[in-house]
Formats: sequence, structure tokens, C-alpha cells
Amino acid sequence: MEKLAESTTLLYSQLQQQCATVLPIDKGISYSKKKVSGKTYWYSELAVGGEKKEKSLGVDCEELRSQIEERRALVEQAKDEVKSRQQLVGMLLKGGAASPTGTEARVLEVLEGAGVFLAGGVLVGSHAFSVYGNMLGVKWPTQIMKTQDMDVAGTQRIPVAAKRTDKTIGEALQETGMVFFEVPALHPKTPSTAYKIRGQEFSVDLITPMFGATSSRPVYLKNLKTFAEPLRFLDYLLEDTIPAVVVAKAGILVNVPNPSRFALHKLVVSVRRLANEHNKAVKDRMQAQLLLDVLLDERPWEVELAFQAAKNMSNKFSTQLRQGIMLLDNKYKTPLLEMLDE
Repeated sequence: MEKLAESTTLLYSQLQQQCATVLPIDKGISYSKKKVSGKTYWYSELAVGGEKKEKSLGVDCEELRSQIEERRALVEQAKDEVKSRQQLVGMLLKGGAASPTGTEARVLEVLEGAGVFLAGGVLVGSHAFSVYGNMLGVKWPTQIMKTQDMDVAGTQRIPVAAKRTDKTIGEALQETGMVFFEVPALHPKTPSTAYKIRGQEFSVDLITPMFGATSSRPVYLKNLKTFAEPLRFLDYLLEDTIPAVVVAKAGILVNVPNPSRFALHKLVVSVRRLANEHNKAVKDRMQAQLLLDVLLDERPWEVELAFQAAKNMSNKFSTQLRQGIMLLDNKYKTPLLEMLDE
């Protein structure tokens, strides 16, 4: 693990601040009008790969023309800001900041554009871990960030005022220009909770907290317009989330769990893994340990708060958290067990 230069961490903060303002970016979208049955209609055309997807905007009228011109003007005005953000991303990459692959960046870009994160979606798993490095000013070992799955979490317990996405996750993914398909569930009548790129291992998995009795039945998330796989103890992560920026494109604003909760949750998950997931369990503990190495040194109060929140979870969560701590290097056991037992 290496420290990023202070100048790089300052650039990250600047990029996140700029990305907090949503820009009207109509990437690949053009507007045209056609005559149908004697009437003139306006259409938006979205370029996806080598194809164009057309959507009717309505019959030509002064109000609609005004709306289209206003949208074009806003997009034109945003060009300088987009360029500024892209320059910041370039400087961050030169400074050693972590960045996703081209496929991952494009997927995150369309999910952001579809309003998934504004609607309460949260990036979890190794992609969130990668974001923490830039956020905390460190450079993680590359192998510990690699994954073929992108996990996006959501919950039904979203504030009423949260903005809903206008598209389903599946519809948004089709705009990447890559061919995504729904991964069939084990039961033919069960809705899919994952999307995969045809011919590749990369997939996008939708997950949500499991409440009450154990069940594998997918849960429909109204705010994200998608079904998600329920997972035990995921609520611990989603109770405390923060905005973060992915260093790619013109900066991609997402939500991630509080890093201290992420670290403790990873310890629990590592214990809950099945025997055939041993390598994933080892990776879970490595991510937790690397995070805790930074957080205990620079932000110990946040780790303490994460432990306090853990006490509101079930006895099973606390037991498995203790088991996870006992598997860490000796230097972490004493301070973590003291926090757990306070």
C-alpha cells in the first residue's frame, strides 16, 4: 500500500465537489422531426453502438420546440465544465489514482445518467473498495481490487423525497453499447437480479438487505425499478452511505457505504462464506485489513462509531464480527476487540 501525493488527494476533493452539480450531458443523443400521417413529430435518437434508438417526444408545437432548444443550450453551456472535469480526471490518473476498466466506467456512467445513484443506489463490493483508496489518499495493490462483478445495492427504505430513476437498470445498461442480458434465475418464474455482458464474465448484480425470515426470493425496489437479491446484514452497510466520485470519464458521482462500516462488514462476510468461496473470504479480510490500517491511524473515531452501530445488529452479527477479527493479523486484534467489547 502506497500513499498518494497530497496534491492528488486535493484534486480528488476538487473533482468530487464539481461532480456534485449534475450536468445536462446528452451523450450520443440527437433530435429530429418527421412527418407521420400528415403531422410533424419530434424524436430523440440515442446512438448505441452502431445502432440508433428512437423515442417520440410528441407532436411539433412551440412549447416542445422551446424545450428542445433549452436542452440544447444547457448541454452547450456544460461543455466547458465537462472539459474541466475530464482534465481533473487526467491529472488524477497521472497522480496514481485508481480507475475502473473501460467497461466498468461506461456502466457506471450510464447508471449515473439514469439517476440510479440519485434514487438511492449504492456501489458496494470491490468497486467501492477501489473508490476508498482515492478517497483516503492511498493506492491499494491492484490484485485486491480485481473483480468480474459490479454490485449495486438498494433498499425499499428510501426517503419519500428521493428522486426516482426514469429507466429500469436493464434499459440503462442497454445504452452502454454492450449487449447485456438478464441472467436467468434458478427458478424459471423468479425474476432475474443480475445482468451479464454476452460473451464476457462481467456482470452487474443487484442486491438488497434481507429482513425477517431467511428467503432467496427477489425483492422489487420501486425506486430503482428493478428486482434485487436479498442478503443478510446488508442493512448495516446501507444505513450509513456517503457520496464519492469514480475517477473516470468526466468524474462519476456514486454512493458508497461508510468505509469503516464496509471494513467491519467485510469481516462478517468473510466468516459467512462457504468453503468453496475460500479465496473470496481471504480477499474480504485483506480489504478489511487494508482499510482498517488507514482508518485506525487517521480516523479511529469513525471505526468506533461503526462498532457502536454494530451493537444494534443481531447477536449473530456480533459473533461473526468477533470471529472475523480473530482471523486478522495480531496488531489489529487488541484495538478492535476493545472497541467491540466497550
